[in-house]
Amino acid sequence: MNQVLLIDDDTELVGMFAEYLEQEGFRVACAHDGETGAREALSGQYAIAILDVMMPRMNGIETLRRIRAASRMPILMLTGRGDDADRILGLELGADDYVTKPCTPRELTARVRAILRRTQSSPNDGPGITLTVGKLTMLPEQRRATWDGQPLELTSTEFNLLEVLARNAGRPVSKNDLSEQGLGRPLARFDRNIDVHLSSLRHKLGTLADGRSCLQTVYRLGYQLIRE
Repeated sequence: MNQVLLIDDDTELVGMFAEYLEQEGFRVACAHDGETGAREALSGQYAIAILDVMMPRMNGIETLRRIRAASRMPILMLTGRGDDADRILGLELGADDYVTKPCTPRELTARVRAILRRTQSSPNDGPGITLTVGKLTMLPEQRRATWDGQPLELTSTEFNLLEVLARNAGRPVSKNDLSEQGLGRPLARFDRNIDVHLSSLRHKLGTLADGRSCLQTVYRLGYQLIRE
């Protein structure tokens, strides 16, 4: 799937982004308000949605909330400079990544490719490869994960990050490596993206026998998935 949904009320900006994405081989549909955007996103036609925070009728945060209530599709948010609160809230509600406006069509397209590359393929895996760490089981090729036999509801980025940690279980992974391998981009200065995603993962994963989280912060080294 290479169908992209652009949800933004800035018609000039949307037109510029859509033209560039189409030149890069994507098929693009546009929605100019949150209600229409949420309805289109939930139609099942799209590989990814690009969602602006500031919109009429229903803002980007509420649109994201509505989409996430029914879908795990990848969502890339567009935020203004200095909108840290909206950015963090968006990540906590399940956005996969964000781009700060103003941004170039090339940057936006690169971010879309990075998300879809990790979502749609697992080049290191052969058929049927399974990762097992304690009660956690991951099937990267199928993009499915369970804890103690129960399905985990993960966003595409949460799955990517957890897969990196599972492949390195028992040793810490730096935030930069998590960003490179899980998000497909270098870690930016003051970027809290990884921290927010890992906080969400902690709430979704089960605990060890002693009650500790299986996902630990290792001072100055990064994050580690503990083997039981």
